[in-house]
Amino acid sequence: MVDREQRTPFYGVVMILAALGASMAVSFYGPTWLRVTVYILTTMVIVVGGVMTFRDYSH
Repeated sequence: MVDREQRTPFYGVVMILAALGASMAVSFYGPTWLRVTVYILTTMVIVVGGVMTFRDYSH
């Protein structure tokens, strides 16, 4: 269980970086509906990744 708790912040950071990369990829190319869809999904992924990254395991 301890090993998984140590990997959780890493997975959160990877999720955030992947979401930012996806946003950058569609910001220059692609139709507007695709950009809006990716931006909405990116927002949700960044929130989940932020919770995973900054979760407090001290209790």
